[in-house]
Amino acid sequence: MVNHPTERVNSIRPYRYFDFVMVLFVAVLIISNVASSKILLLGPFTFDGGTILFPISYIFGDILTEVYGYSRSRRVIWSGFFCTALMALVLAIVGMLPPAPGWDHQEAYMAILGITPRIVLGSLIAYFSGEFSNSYILAKMKIWTRGRWLWTRTIASTIVGEGVDTLLFVMIAFYGVLSSSLLISVIVSNYVFKVGVEACATPVTYAITNFLKRAENEDYYDYHTDFNPFRLG
Repeated sequence: MVNHPTERVNSIRPYRYFDFVMVLFVAVLIISNVASSKILLLGPFTFDGGTILFPISYIFGDILTEVYGYSRSRRVIWSGFFCTALMALVLAIVGMLPPAPGWDHQEAYMAILGITPRIVLGSLIAYFSGEFSNSYILAKMKIWTRGRWLWTRTIASTIVGEGVDTLLFVMIAFYGVLSSSLLISVIVSNYVFKVGVEACATPVTYAITNFLKRAENEDYYDYHTDFNPFRLG
């Protein structure tokens, strides 16, 4: 039996899989940021390499909010934010430090990872805005739909969240670096691809969500949640 919707919002209880889902979420985010340094062509789509993996973070975001609630999802989003910021800081410091004699790959390092701080800055701003938009809409729609029609809230929240994320990320990370035509192509391709992946992954989202709800004995409704994204608790 899952928890009743009127259960106290801040109740604390152990979960079997929450930490595992959080680690996967953060790993996907960090790997996506590094892979974003390459612009690639895949069929009709032109996008940064991180787009191949990044949509999975929104699937995880949907699952976290649907099962564990907005407050716990917010903690995961902030965890990803700080871990990505730490990665960007370390890569920037390593890039600025002088290479050892005989190590002749400084230019290659800077070519691939040298622009990562700008990419990560765009990613952090876009990620923060997009993920919280996604989580907020899903949590609210769960109440409006009384927990029915999961596909409507996963797709609707992704349409908004990925739209915000894609526009902010591409403009901050690549404006002035890519031509206007390529910039527009990357924005459109990123958005269509990400939303498409989310839509196609709906059966997987259903399967994982239903499994976690049974395993965790949890199906959280955010009736009394404080949706302030800047709270860590």
